[in-house]
Amino acid sequence: MTISTPSHEAELLRRVVDPQRAGWSREAAEAILALSFPSSDQERASELAQKAGADTLTAEEQREMEDYRHVGRLIELMQSRARQSLKNLSAA
Repeated sequence: MTISTPSHEAELLRRVVDPQRAGWSREAAEAILALSFPSSDQERASELAQKAGADTLTAEEQREMEDYRHVGRLIELMQSRARQSLKNLSAA
């Protein structure tokens, strides 16, 4: 099993999305908070995680798993910023 380290790509995304910065409209923030993987992708990601735990991922599956991680991280960053935006809107 390989250990994932933060990639340059992930750091760039973190700086672009910057969860500490707010400023999104209520509608945009709520739409972003509704983002999630469809159940079929959740099942596939779980399957890949189990295979990774058993150290049986193929190279293609490893790339697929990294794709899920990258997209998941982007969603997490965007949702963090959306929550901050809603918090700021509520305080205004």
